[in-house]
Amino acid sequence: PQAPSTRNDIRDCSADPPYLPPTATNTTARLAVLRGIMRTYGVHAYIVPSTDAHMSEYISERDARLGWLTGFTGSAGTAVVAQDKAALWTDSRYWTQAERELDCNWELQRTTSIESIGTWILKAVPAEGNVSLDPFLFSIDTWNSYSRALHGSGRTLLPLETNLVDQAWGDQRPLPSSSEIYSLPAEFTGSSWQEKVAGIRQRMEQHVRRPTAVLLSGLEETAWLFNLRGDDIPYNPVFYSYTLLTNTTISLFVEQSRLSVAARESLRSGCPGPLCVELQEYGQVSAHLRRYAQGNVTVWLGTEYTTYGLYAIIPQEKLLEESYSPVMMAKAVKNAHEQEMLRAAHVRDAVAVIQYLLWLEKTVPQGKVDEFSGAQHIDALRWAQEHSRGPSFQSISASG
Repeated sequence: PQAPSTRNDIRDCSADPPYLPPTATNTTARLAVLRGIMRTYGVHAYIVPSTDAHMSEYISERDARLGWLTGFTGSAGTAVVAQDKAALWTDSRYWTQAERELDCNWELQRTTSIESIGTWILKAVPAEGNVSLDPFLFSIDTWNSYSRALHGSGRTLLPLETNLVDQAWGDQRPLPSSSEIYSLPAEFTGSSWQEKVAGIRQRMEQHVRRPTAVLLSGLEETAWLFNLRGDDIPYNPVFYSYTLLTNTTISLFVEQSRLSVAARESLRSGCPGPLCVELQEYGQVSAHLRRYAQGNVTVWLGTEYTTYGLYAIIPQEKLLEESYSPVMMAKAVKNAHEQEMLRAAHVRDAVAVIQYLLWLEKTVPQGKVDEFSGAQHIDALRWAQEHSRGPSFQSISASG
């Protein structure tokens, strides 16, 4: 095997001049713009995660801030930019990929612990310095971990509601999705959204704390509750939204113009009344929550999908925290009809896989199939099945 230094598919920053493979992204200009914005805000280090405002496992291109800033396109990582250096943390799945995609502006850190990020920040940031992040992109747990890592060090953890990467990205940033948000037909759901809302309100009444509202941040929570679907994130049938459900009102925060006529009619059918969905603009959730939290209320939320930004709006004594919201718990238990639909979907998928295996047996010996054309073929077979909306992730195709 060749010595690592002679590999030409990964960067070599010790060479003079440094060697970069064609897969690396030149980030010099992007970093210069971001550092200028950081100086304007008095920020000494800025933390950039790979998540979106809903703690989604997969994200849209518009939310791929880490990818745009660093050139690294793996699904998990954290970047920190200081005034004179920058680093990326990612796990062992992505070390080789990072060496192919990063240029020499970036140190690759082969750990993922927040303690190690904190240690790096303490070396890079002077005492009395500000360490900033967008609180709407970090989970409550992650925020608390950074807070602990910097505690007592003289550095300040400063939440900034203006996202500095978005400012640097400017008008090159991809636009939000404009595709239609549609109703899932009753034949697939087994229960109407009105029945689901009634079930969640019942859980609120039965809870010992008697919460007055449930806040939903996870995208699949709102999609499930209202039997709505979209395609804002590749491979995921969801759309950007929040929900605040109280005993008597329902507020859905979503880009209203994107709702199909049928979806809008379905949501408005109970107006006026406790089953009337009041449509609010997606960006209004913080302001609405701030107003609501001034009353004599208790807000129930799932900490796994709620960002620190939303969580911090609600006074501590008015919070009911559990790992998962009652909607996430209800969604996890499939009714008889949903179970039937799941089995039927698996049968249709199995037919496509069997067709694929048969095709492979015939065509591989002819030497005409590579991993890429194989993946394309199985995707086509799946698309051909009834009710298909596409694969749930990019086909992972490998042989040998």
